[in-house]
Amino acid sequence: MRVCRRYKFILTPMDIDNLINVAVFSPDEKEKTTARKKIRELAKDKGIYSASIHELYLAIGQGKVEGFTVPAMNIRALTYDSAQVIFKLAMEHHIGPFIFEIARSEQSYTDQQPDEYTVAVLAAAIKVGYKGPVFLQGDHYQFKRSVYTTTPQKEIDTLKALIKKSIDAGFYNIDIDASTLVDLDREKVEDQQKTNYEMTALLHDYIREIQPANVMISVGGEIGHIGGKNSNVTEFRAFMNGFKQVATKPAGISKVSVQTGTSHGGIPLADGTIAKVNLDFSVLQTVGEAGRSEYKMGGAVQHGASTLPEDLFNKFPEVKALEIHLATGFQNTVYDNLPVDLKNQMYEWIKTNLSKERKEGQTDEQFIYTTRKKAIGPFKKDLWGMTEQEKQPIMRALSRQFLSMFTKLNVLNTESIIKPYV
Repeated sequence: MRVCRRYKFILTPMDIDNLINVAVFSPDEKEKTTARKKIRELAKDKGIYSASIHELYLAIGQGKVEGFTVPAMNIRALTYDSAQVIFKLAMEHHIGPFIFEIARSEQSYTDQQPDEYTVAVLAAAIKVGYKGPVFLQGDHYQFKRSVYTTTPQKEIDTLKALIKKSIDAGFYNIDIDASTLVDLDREKVEDQQKTNYEMTALLHDYIREIQPANVMISVGGEIGHIGGKNSNVTEFRAFMNGFKQVATKPAGISKVSVQTGTSHGGIPLADGTIAKVNLDFSVLQTVGEAGRSEYKMGGAVQHGASTLPEDLFNKFPEVKALEIHLATGFQNTVYDNLPVDLKNQMYEWIKTNLSKERKEGQTDEQFIYTTRKKAIGPFKKDLWGMTEQEKQPIMRALSRQFLSMFTKLNVLNTESIIKPYV
């Protein structure tokens, strides 16, 4: 129980629970807006603030900081409860860099727009007594190739609107993904990456124009579409050299995502298990080294890693991977520990509403596994409304999962290391 100086009342955990439920679920938009504003003011009053990781990544690029890989976590379900688990671990183990992120596509199927995602995370920090920076990131702000090919300006405008909305919400870290526009049919690698670096530069410049005063937003690029051809240093240099020629605003990008052999969510086999991945760590190592030595940026980023075997996670700090994006593994933990009745309801909804997405030859297990992320939005209120007793197995499992990941990525006891740069 804590006294809030701004509002002069005793702040209880139940107050925060009620406030975030109004902020997310109230049918009254005015009431919802007021609750969100109050959460932001409470966070500010308690020393909780949105932050950019840009300066830390530049310090890594300059060799001033090293030894860990930053976890970027896409929380698709139970965001308020899951964030509490993360903040508790961060305080207990003095963890400095950890990112809450959500992708363009996830915002739709999980029914979490940037402003809601931000206040859910801030409310979680308030409830557990966390103080300090909160890194919020727009993940995979990705060009839809089909739209860009026919109406490029429409897709540019859509992404600009999303970026503006995200920055207004407190997302001070934005990952631009124009890797979908890479044309591998072109002979020269510079031509293959041309549209990618041009669109990345265009959105980078837009971000610099609208970012808040005294905030240098961390901007990332991507050279290899996840699930496609593995990236290499030649492609990276072609992308970076082209970007530097085209971008008109200073600061540039602090990281580049690469393809190493993974796919988002993993590849489910007929029995529902996940296929083993032949991950090429040398991509992270060589591209990361080129990024740091030639461009003074933080390095290379790994996507699609949450379903990898746990014994591989130690390797990411070893090859100096800058950042790793994790999503489906946490979603799997939620589903594995859901009350049976609720899980069955969600699976029935999938079979009824997503049957057209079933691919020829898929088993029931494969179909459910690849589509169940899309049930999270429609069942958000049911998930949030579970009793504490029903949530406990999920949160205990997530806590073990997060702590194992944080330990293997070497971010324990890093709080003091990052303070000069945030």
